[in-house]
Amino acid sequence: MKKRIKVLLVDDHALVRKGFRLVIEDESDLEVVGETGDGAKAVKMACALKPAVAIIDCALAGMDGVSAAAEIVRSCPRIGVLMCSMHTEDTWVRRAIAAGVRGYIFKSAVDLDLPAVIKRVAAGESVFDPAILERRERKGRPSCGLTARELGVLRSIVDGKSTKEIAAHLALSVNTVAVHRANIMRTLGVNKTPDLIVYAIRNGLASIA
Repeated sequence: MKKRIKVLLVDDHALVRKGFRLVIEDESDLEVVGETGDGAKAVKMACALKPAVAIIDCALAGMDGVSAAAEIVRSCPRIGVLMCSMHTEDTWVRRAIAAGVRGYIFKSAVDLDLPAVIKRVAAGESVFDPAILERRERKGRPSCGLTARELGVLRSIVDGKSTKEIAAHLALSVNTVAVHRANIMRTLGVNKTPDLIVYAIRNGLASIA
C-alpha cells in the first residue's frame, strides 16, 4: 500500500480546518494527522507528528502563522510549510518567504487545487500563487544569482566607493568585501571593474544617482 502524505492543519477557524480536512482526506494518499488554531501549539505538534506538509494561516492565536512557520522550518527543516491565507499583502508574503516556507497560496483563489499543491510541496517543490509571482516579477529587479549582500556591495562599487569605503559603509571587514567582489565578478562573468559597472547598470542591478 502506498505511503500516505501526512498533513498538519493550522488555522484559527475550526470550519476552515474541517473543510480542508474533508478535501484532503478525499485523497487516498493524503492524511491529516493533526490540527490546531494556536501558533505555539502548531510548532510543538509539527515536531512531534513530523508531517510532510504543514498548512498554516497567517492569523493565529498567540504566535502568528509566519513566526510559527519560521520556528518549524528551523526546528524541523524536512517539513514543507505551506502558507494558506486570506492575507495577500506583500508584507506577509515577504515575511513568509524569509521564514523559509515552500509555498504561499491564497484562500480566495477560485481554482485552488489544495491536494495537488500539498503533493507538490511534499515532493520538495515551491508553490506560490500566480499573483505573487506576477507581482515579484513586475516589481523586483533581477538579481542574476547574487545575494542581497552581494547586491549591496555591487551598488557601492557602482557608486564609486573603494573597498575600504564599502567595508565601512556596510560594517564589514575589508577582506569580506574583497571576497564579495570576487564572487560577484565570478557570478556575472566579468573580470574588470569598469565592465562590472556597465553590466550592473545595463541589467538594472544598480543605477547612477
